[in-house]
Amino acid sequence: MARMSWDKLLNNTRLGGRPPKSELGRSPFHSDHDKVIFSGAFRRLARKTQVHPLATNDHVHNRLTHSLEVACVGRTLGVRVGQALLNERLIPEQHSASDIGDIVQTACLAHDIGNPPFGHTGEEAIRHWFSNGVGARMIESLPFNEATDLRRFEGNAQGFRVLTTSEYHPNDGGMRLTYASLGAFIKYPWLAADAINRQRPVANKYGIYRSELAQFNEVADATGLLALGEGWRCRHPLANLMEVSDDFCYAILDLEDGVEMGILDWDKVFEILCLVLDDQQKNQLLKEIQGMKVGRRLSMVRGKVISAFVDAGATAFMNNHDQIMTGQALGILELCDQNVRDCVSAAKGLARDEIFQHPRKVELEIGAYSTISTLLDVSCAAAMDYVRKGGVADSKTRRVVELIGVDLKALDDNAGISNEYGAIMQVLDYVSGMTDNYAIHLARQFSGMGAERL
Repeated sequence: MARMSWDKLLNNTRLGGRPPKSELGRSPFHSDHDKVIFSGAFRRLARKTQVHPLATNDHVHNRLTHSLEVACVGRTLGVRVGQALLNERLIPEQHSASDIGDIVQTACLAHDIGNPPFGHTGEEAIRHWFSNGVGARMIESLPFNEATDLRRFEGNAQGFRVLTTSEYHPNDGGMRLTYASLGAFIKYPWLAADAINRQRPVANKYGIYRSELAQFNEVADATGLLALGEGWRCRHPLANLMEVSDDFCYAILDLEDGVEMGILDWDKVFEILCLVLDDQQKNQLLKEIQGMKVGRRLSMVRGKVISAFVDAGATAFMNNHDQIMTGQALGILELCDQNVRDCVSAAKGLARDEIFQHPRKVELEIGAYSTISTLLDVSCAAAMDYVRKGGVADSKTRRVVELIGVDLKALDDNAGISNEYGAIMQVLDYVSGMTDNYAIHLARQFSGMGAERL
């Protein structure tokens, strides 16, 4: 059976075949981490919804704080796995455990970088617009693969586009990260149409737009990801560590936010988190947190639970190394100890039942549909008119495309996709990159009901 090679999986060449720089005190993989941290797309996550839109409580997570916390867990998990791989002589000696940690940390930092304003509701609102009314009519003549990308807009695929196309060096390598970091980022290494047709392991989820197929193939070939079908590769092994770090964090942190906002009861949350602790740990913890305020209790419990999660994740990865390296594993959460699986499952269930359906959250999310619809009504109409008329535009259209930054030359240079699809993707780069606050502001401006921006 074919196996992936760690020598290729840890490829430090940059997208486009660019050689890595030699820098004192900074490896190419650490440089990837810094490129993501300093990007505008990453910085804007500070004003994007994690779970609670437009939260005024400063203790509640946004996309930025969530991504930073996932990166902390991912780095620890990566270093732990990296050291185990070195101990068993499974990775080349020129690499260190820190290299694995840096790659996983970079992927974790970037894992939500393509999410639109209003979180998953924003994704649903974009899909809704392209599947109904004016949006559906606008794309009805596009090839099926292109139209499916729009009808099933996906933050994971948009994230890969941010990293490889739209940020830093537009249409010329994007952030120009290493092949290893890009490979570790791709959670669903296949195209939209196949997933929608239930021909992939996860239905309705995908990680690559048609517009970035060439970049995906370049990364997959450079890292030696096994081909499983046309436009379909196996996961990079380290993508599993990125994914499970995210699972671990939002299992805990969504509940923390629920307690902080008075939606969840502390005792119920404590009972779920203690599923991964033995009786001695639980009893000791109960003594330590006695008399503490709830906020401090959460901090005490979190550290012990995350430590247990990391232990379980590293053990699951190493115990199933052969299965992972032959492309047979899609995720490692289900390979973890039963108590860890039970804890994560119970936490997700509680969040789904009592947080995600909270009236305040639902009310704001319904409004997000109107905001996204207004932005796309104006922006897509202008972009399509501009492209179809070859750059000739009336004054309103010209102002809109200048605001968005529609680049006709980039459309002509991108062979294999239609100009209409390419133009809409540029609109989605603009709209999905907005913060919650700016999206609301601009929608009001487009409606003629806004105030002057200070």
